[in-house]
Amino acid sequence: MDEYRDYGPAAPHGPDMTGTHNPVHQMTQNERQIFDYLLKPDDCYNEAGVYWGDMPLAQQVKFVMKGDSKEGKRELSNIWAMFKKDPLSPFAYYFKNMVLPGAGLGLEGYVLFSIGNLKPLFEGTFTDCWKKPHRICNATWVAAVEYMEISGIIVGQILVGILGDWLGRRWGLIQDATIMFIGLIMLTAAWGVTQNGWVICYVWSLFFYGIGVGGEYPMTATSGMENAVGSGKVSTKEDRLHRGRKVTSAFLMQGWGQFFNQVLLILLLLIFHHGSGNPPYSKLAAQWTYRISFAIPAVGTLWLVYYRTFKMRAASKQLAAAKKKSKVTGYDTESLKLTFTYFGPRMIATAGAWFANDVFFYGNKLFQSEFISVILPDNTSIMPGWLYNLINVGVSLVGYYLASFLIDNKLYGRKRMQMVGFLMDFILFIVPAFNFSYYKSTAHVREFQTMYFLSSFFNQFGPNAVTFLVAAEVYPTPIRATAHGVSAAAGKLGALFASVLYNYIDTQTKFYVVPWFGLMGMLVTLLFLPDTTGLDLKEQERRWQYIRAGREGDYHGVAVHPQHLSWWERWRGVGRFYDPEMDYAQKIEDLRRDWEASVARKVEEKAGEWDGEEGEESLWSSDVSTFFEKTKGSPVLAPKEG
Repeated sequence: MDEYRDYGPAAPHGPDMTGTHNPVHQMTQNERQIFDYLLKPDDCYNEAGVYWGDMPLAQQVKFVMKGDSKEGKRELSNIWAMFKKDPLSPFAYYFKNMVLPGAGLGLEGYVLFSIGNLKPLFEGTFTDCWKKPHRICNATWVAAVEYMEISGIIVGQILVGILGDWLGRRWGLIQDATIMFIGLIMLTAAWGVTQNGWVICYVWSLFFYGIGVGGEYPMTATSGMENAVGSGKVSTKEDRLHRGRKVTSAFLMQGWGQFFNQVLLILLLLIFHHGSGNPPYSKLAAQWTYRISFAIPAVGTLWLVYYRTFKMRAASKQLAAAKKKSKVTGYDTESLKLTFTYFGPRMIATAGAWFANDVFFYGNKLFQSEFISVILPDNTSIMPGWLYNLINVGVSLVGYYLASFLIDNKLYGRKRMQMVGFLMDFILFIVPAFNFSYYKSTAHVREFQTMYFLSSFFNQFGPNAVTFLVAAEVYPTPIRATAHGVSAAAGKLGALFASVLYNYIDTQTKFYVVPWFGLMGMLVTLLFLPDTTGLDLKEQERRWQYIRAGREGDYHGVAVHPQHLSWWERWRGVGRFYDPEMDYAQKIEDLRRDWEASVARKVEEKAGEWDGEEGEESLWSSDVSTFFEKTKGSPVLAPKEG
């Protein structure tokens, strides 16, 4: 665009009767500054109007570091100002913007990871039922505890993902919280005439609860992202710089759920087992421990039903706006078809990487039982396992927060974070796999233990956080929840695969098998995942409108910049459409259409005929309006015929 910058004030000329004048040449300096402010924000473009992805590497590093430094100082200044006004206000801000959006996932993490934590307690208390050879209980139903839990989650992820795109995000959020509340009541009250009957009741309660949990994945990700991006015509700096942080900050509540569950189980067992965590465990102590551990989150989940019903009325606003643009009511099946046509390989990345990640996520537990058996060879207590798990969750939380801190950094970001996480987990599993006896020895078990904690750290500071974000981010709004639900369901299939497979192979063989899923995840990420770090999602939605209209080649913006395309998409030549000069003119014409709609709305309002939504009048300064008035009839972006 530099060639336009030396033009002086536009010479007076009449209306464009031919439709061939380029309106950009008619801008005054003041108009140019306003349009640059709207269309070339300083966090994405330098003073010369060059997009950060187009800069040479050294210049790009300098630009990003300067921007991050400036933004960091601004945020610290705001926090300090809030603190001086009210010392508790920064915590209130964090609670409102990070904790509440992730409350459902926090409760999910609490309950679902409680299932694995409670299993050794049940095995140590109800030995004839829960422990092999399962003398009084059906072995299939005992094994079904894990399978049915995961199956319920898969059903919820796909079903609620579709319903969330069909009926709206708010409805999906309310439904999830309601199902989880009822499921927790069922888990708390689960009982049977026999212990086998109790197990069956417990299994079906988990399945029902799992449906609500599964729905939390697509609903929390999509609503969190769309609330971060907003539904206005122009994105804000907060949207562009901190979108990933907002979504992952909600996701990391899953880690806090795990942490509080483990702490509470330890405290409850000590309370009901006479201050001791050691066996033998009484049936009464075990029953009180597990039932109260489920009753407590039921209270929080009931509050969540209230909050989502009465305090999140605008959760579906952006989806409604996208459907309105496409003139769609109900489920947008046309967008679903187009998504698989244009973004199908992205599904390989989001679903495939999530599958590989969950094999790792469940594989991490392999370390714990092995090093505990070496450190405490005669241990029969469940307390050491719970305490080591508590430490592991603490390490994981460090990974969650570091991922949230760096996920929007343009020099590191989503794709690199996921690839590095997969690579490190591969290394941390492959090393002990081929030196199993060495690391299991008393002399070297500490190194084995260190690899356990590091694998947890890099799982969170890598694929576990990134898969949750990008499975919503790389798809268009109308089918975002569906795509996220399908990707998340693929992840849970990975968990199901791991839980079934691990029943048939010994521990060393598990270590031989698991690492290769790290390489698989890294490969599909490298080939098929676009890097949306630093990409304004308004641009992705602009591109989608062109695709939806059958005009993919007419879009020339940064959403098809090679920086934001996968290797596969670059190979297919999607990046050939990128043209910043044509895109600048197109954006102005997009704004023109919005301005014309605003003018028409005002006319209808005066006539008393308007019954639609309010517009964004703040965009239309006198200079912008004057420019559109004087360049009427000069469309750069003409509608496609036919």
